[in-house]
Amino acid sequence: MTKDVSIERVRNVGVMAHIDAGKTTTTERILFFTGRRHKIGEVHNGEAAMDWMIQEQERGITITSAATTAYWRNYRINIIDTPGHVDFTAEVERSLRVLDGTVALFCAVGGVQPQAETVWRQAEKYNVPIIAFVNKMDRTGADFERVVEEIREELGANAVPIVIPIGAEAEFAGIIDLVDMQAVYYDDSADGQGASIRVEPIPEDMKETARQAELRMIERISEQDDGLMDKFIEGIAPEREEVIRAIRKATIDGRFVPVLCGAAFKNKGIRRLLDAIVDYLPSPLDLPPIIGACSETDKELIRKPSDEAPLAALAFKVQSDRHMGKLTYVRVYSGVLTSSAQIYNSTRDKMQRVGRLFEMHANDREAVDALHTGHVGAVVGLADTRTGDTLSSREHPILLESIEFPAPVIGVAVAPASREDRDKLSVALHRLAEEDPTFIVRSDAETKEVVISGMGELHLEIIVDRLRREFGVEVTAGQPQVAYRETILATVDHEYKHVKQTGGRGQYAHMIFRIEPTKPGSGFQFEDEISGGKITREYLNAIKRGILEVMAEGPYAGYPMVDLKVTILDGTMHEVDSSEQAFRACGKFGFREACLRAGLELLEPMMSVEVTAADSFTGPITGSLCSKRGRIVSMDSKAGATILRGRVPLAEMFGYASELRSLTSGRGTFTMHFEHYESVPYALSEELVKARKDEKK
Repeated sequence: MTKDVSIERVRNVGVMAHIDAGKTTTTERILFFTGRRHKIGEVHNGEAAMDWMIQEQERGITITSAATTAYWRNYRINIIDTPGHVDFTAEVERSLRVLDGTVALFCAVGGVQPQAETVWRQAEKYNVPIIAFVNKMDRTGADFERVVEEIREELGANAVPIVIPIGAEAEFAGIIDLVDMQAVYYDDSADGQGASIRVEPIPEDMKETARQAELRMIERISEQDDGLMDKFIEGIAPEREEVIRAIRKATIDGRFVPVLCGAAFKNKGIRRLLDAIVDYLPSPLDLPPIIGACSETDKELIRKPSDEAPLAALAFKVQSDRHMGKLTYVRVYSGVLTSSAQIYNSTRDKMQRVGRLFEMHANDREAVDALHTGHVGAVVGLADTRTGDTLSSREHPILLESIEFPAPVIGVAVAPASREDRDKLSVALHRLAEEDPTFIVRSDAETKEVVISGMGELHLEIIVDRLRREFGVEVTAGQPQVAYRETILATVDHEYKHVKQTGGRGQYAHMIFRIEPTKPGSGFQFEDEISGGKITREYLNAIKRGILEVMAEGPYAGYPMVDLKVTILDGTMHEVDSSEQAFRACGKFGFREACLRAGLELLEPMMSVEVTAADSFTGPITGSLCSKRGRIVSMDSKAGATILRGRVPLAEMFGYASELRSLTSGRGTFTMHFEHYESVPYALSEELVKARKDEKK
């Protein structure tokens, strides 16, 4: 299957969308029409190639991003199919970090849904060019124009159709290609696989609609291209190649989003989507060179996408494989990664030996001798490499920007079911934590429990299921625990002196400092305004370590502290009695005292919740959310259903799926994702603090 193609004929593309918009179904059709698979696998039958995990097949959802390679018109397309469920947003984050372009899928009925907006913003963060594909045009309630308008209004994108549908819902028969101005019909009766298409002139009853749509497309793309604008003003029709070139340039620059449509399940619109990927999304050469820093001097370095340049690759995913051991997924930005080579992990300052190299096809693999610039593949043998690490040559070290991941918001205590499971549990949890940066394992020193934390109930449910099936570890899991946080209420200037005399050498440390709250999400900031070397750098670092020790288990209820700033204003040292230990203790006890003076409050994760149900259930749903300390933010109607959006504390949302089924006779659906941390009401926080202290006794 592997073919040698030049780098300008390489496309690294992701498929992203809200859950159940049809990402995996679309990818399956791409694999079929490119000849990668000879049989279409359906998600509902558990046969989709990209959903290879048993948990994905059972639930009919994508959990882990899967990579594959296909060829279309002699172009190499490296595809990553990403999850839509918010609990697995880290899979989208790390995929977008290494992709050159992406296909954003939208349901023709649901339009711009919450997770679609989330992944769109993630793509914008990494400046990834986007093509939009409106899927499920055959569904009842499908409305292409409404979805395009939502993309413009809700996502702020310059979304312009380059095809329009012929019919909708059960009457969806094909598309009109506005670039070629011809109608493409899909024959449902021919072979059941959509292989039979007819290209015909545009039907008479749609000629005016198509002409107006073509005019709008030319006008919108002319706004991005001076040459086309001159022709547009003069009324001269541009050449086909000029239009394609202008759309491609504006798409790569992020100023234009081509919109296509189809029905992936019925195999309609997929080949035109493949053409658009090739025609409008960038090759590695079309994007700016990757910028990194010299790992030894912090000087900015640029790597051009060329096999002749020094090696620069990013490890974006780690996966445990029962047959191969540890697989590390990498994107090669420059140079060539060869099997058996000695490479330098510049993030961890370690030399490592590459074992075998593979091109991945979901859970299948094809051995290769090298991964060239622009390629995505997997490496065996990099035992000390983690997600976000940079791989380079020792002679030309470079450090690429790592990947940021959201912090877990929910935890659960797990315990081995038997003594023989105890050792296996620690090994299994370590391997799972290596794979997933949003999965955190910690031991509670006081309760002696192992607590695993993740992005949601489904995330942790999948982890526990994998422990049992993949690693053969039987565990018992407790009730979900909310990841509360603590912060301070006011700005306080404080002075603390740590003095101890024990007969011999004593301990002396003195500091004057300020603590102040900062805006939500800003984390911890540490600064010093000391002049004249009154406290040395090593002692300032010791103070910081002492403060971080307290912040790990806050003084209010023992939860981690966030969103505050500490500024060291002044202090003194003793030439004999001062030490790192003394200043660490000074930072620890002084910071605790200052926090108690400033006042403390408990913070809880607030979730953005969207509930969709028939109009008749609006009242009960609103009442249910308000009873959970929720706030209704907006209420809309779409395709005969009411959509309620609100903010609700995570602590109140456990088991809501069952409650919603009961309220709506099984006809309501909801999505939920983390929004921000917010203060817990005082009376409730006092109860939580008391319960926390009782738990630790």
